[in-house]
Amino acid sequence: RRVAPYLFVLPAILLFAGFKLYPIAWSFVLSLYKTIDGVDTFVGADNYSRLLNDPLFWTALKNTGIILVVQVPVMLALATGLAVAFNSSFLKARSVFRLGFFMPMITGLVAYGIIFSVLLNEQYGLVNWLLSLVGIGDVPWLTDPFWAKISLGLALTWHYTGYNAVLLLARLQTIPKELYDAASVDGAGAWGAFRHVTLPGLRPAILLTTVLSTIGTLQIFDEPYILTRGGPDNATLTIGVYLYQNAFQFFDFGYASAIAYALAVLIGILGLIQFRVLGDKK
Repeated sequence: RRVAPYLFVLPAILLFAGFKLYPIAWSFVLSLYKTIDGVDTFVGADNYSRLLNDPLFWTALKNTGIILVVQVPVMLALATGLAVAFNSSFLKARSVFRLGFFMPMITGLVAYGIIFSVLLNEQYGLVNWLLSLVGIGDVPWLTDPFWAKISLGLALTWHYTGYNAVLLLARLQTIPKELYDAASVDGAGAWGAFRHVTLPGLRPAILLTTVLSTIGTLQIFDEPYILTRGGPDNATLTIGVYLYQNAFQFFDFGYASAIAYALAVLIGILGLIQFRVLGDKK
């Protein structure tokens, strides 16, 4: 009886060790090596010091940071507004709206990336055709550095806003209605109730969605790679795309592994900061 529980969990432990722990450990080992003349040579921390002097890495980090600072707050603000709307008793067919806004999340990343690349095509895209109907010329959505960033932000916002709205809605439905009644008695209007009741009540869900969105943004790969391949002129080059290029285009697995560990450290630091800022103060 004492051994049986360990035997039951042993397959899961072996699978986790083989497909998770081993790759993570081996990736760290790879980050200490560099292929020189076809031979893996131990170089210590050279790959990590190379990061500090690599302009493309800093470009990728800056692009990823722009998405994190601009797109994520906009998306979470929209998600919060949608969650409040979905929870309103004045909204009819709420289940239909909830399902409709959540549907983009179950769309495959590659599939929706291809769809957006077609919609935003400068020559035959549906978006530019609609704009032409109101007298607006063709917008270089995917070929201009500025508009490429806008296009990437639009795609990400469309895909993830509904998902975050559902997470926020789940928390919103746990806030006691008595709190809103008390706020109304105290003379609070709609904005006052939202500020002093809704937002504090949503704090745990806001923390969750912020952390998940931060991790997802720092790891983002599919959308920029499918839409623009990191271009034009590295305008949408993210850390994930740059890691992929080094690993599977240049076959520099040591440097790619160093990028992966630098990304893991960055995610850990930002996660701790967010927990300190948005976490429970008690």
